Amino acid sequence: MLRLLILLLLLANGAYFAWTHGALAQLGLAPAQQSEPERLQQQIQPELLLVTPAAAPAPAAGASASAN
Repeated sequence: MLRLLILLLLLANGAYFAWTHGALAQLGLAPAQQSEPERLQQQIQPELLLVTPAAAPAPAAGASASAN
């Protein structure tokens, strides 16, 4: 009985894996494609961004006193 349950679970996992990876698409059993075109319009234009190096941090006043 337990062997049958394990076999059924393995077959169900294999079928789910095949379904999610599109292997059953030829049979008309492909998962629904999801897309969010409104997110593409919300994206900024990366070519207009300018990355500049950060300014060097000022040395801490208490750092030299604690080192002595």
